[in-house]
Amino acid sequence: MKPEHPSAPPATSSVAPPGAFVRDGTTILSYAALGCYTFWLYAFGPAVTLLREELGFSYTLLGLYSVFWSLGAALAGATFTWAARLLTRGALLWTSAAGATLGAAIFTLTRGVPATLVGTVLFGLAGTMLLAVIQAVLSDQHGPRRDQALTEANIGAGASAVFAPLVLGALAITALGWRATFAFPVLVLALLFLRYRKLNYRRRPQRMPGTRSRRLPAACWMFAVLMAFSSAIEFCLVYFGPQVLMATGMSAAAASAALGANFLGILIGRMAGAVMTRRVGNTVPLLYGSLLVTAASFVLFWMTDEPLVAIVGLFVCGIGVANLYPLALALALDAAPGQEDQANARSQLVVGLVAAASPFVLGGLADQFGLFVAFAIEPVLIVAGVLLLWGGLRARRREAQAREEQSGVA
Repeated sequence: MKPEHPSAPPATSSVAPPGAFVRDGTTILSYAALGCYTFWLYAFGPAVTLLREELGFSYTLLGLYSVFWSLGAALAGATFTWAARLLTRGALLWTSAAGATLGAAIFTLTRGVPATLVGTVLFGLAGTMLLAVIQAVLSDQHGPRRDQALTEANIGAGASAVFAPLVLGALAITALGWRATFAFPVLVLALLFLRYRKLNYRRRPQRMPGTRSRRLPAACWMFAVLMAFSSAIEFCLVYFGPQVLMATGMSAAAASAALGANFLGILIGRMAGAVMTRRVGNTVPLLYGSLLVTAASFVLFWMTDEPLVAIVGLFVCGIGVANLYPLALALALDAAPGQEDQANARSQLVVGLVAAASPFVLGGLADQFGLFVAFAIEPVLIVAGVLLLWGGLRARRREAQAREEQSGVA
């Protein structure tokens, strides 16, 4: 394995002093690269809808694109630990960015269903690998302050959620066409490569290659499932929220546009979360508070017959879910000291599988029992999230005590 040169001069990468939070070149690169990935991600959904209009395929096949993306994401989660041992952080980051670019090119430059599905799988695989290595870089760089780093990084993700569909919609009615939207992240990544390609990356000690794998702690798994359920809450709202708005009397076009209220709420929530996580110790209270806000606002969205009230509920839901994923990820990594890459990989695997399944479970329930009843899955996920957080914290305390006892005996 190539060395990471953790003692590289500060001209290329700096190590923050204990307790300080420094946004150095590595951090800025990570934030920007995550913004590129999420721009692609949030443009992908409406792009598939436009692709369906061109090719005339069925709704079932439309849903298959989401499944293929999620399969690629799950494959990335299954192979990230191996890739992280084989390559340096920098090599893995730029290789993943190149793979995501290739996936975007195949998806946008080809016309048939088989080719675009191949591009979708590659997109999901390389894009999620890029996401995982960005999270690993931020975890390496900021250690105990990773919660603030991950929350700040996801502000760009929230902005991408707002702007990517708008850019795609605007370009769709021009001579350039909607496919040009996917070129913007490529241009930004190319500029980032020219600026930051010589960075040296700090890397925290991991289990040495060739030694027997240790099981991840129970707390890590609980927090990983909390991440997955948080993504499921968001995905179900994104896929089926417009259908609920239409039931209040809104047109399909108006309901789709009103979904932007949820994305705006996510952006505002992450900006607020970035401020709150500057103080050490706010992660757990913020998670509990976010779950409470999500529960209350979802009930408002779910129960009302008034379009304006439903949109307000959707907006506040965005504020609630905004910080669930990054903060649960921070807890998952923190719960597995010395196994951060393995924890990161398994978390992405679980998220990929749940993200693929949750909209289809909701859709199946809606076909059988109606959309109103089917959306009862959301309160179940929220309550399960509270229990996972509570159980994970208890398990983390027990595991920390066990490590202290073992070190005391040694």
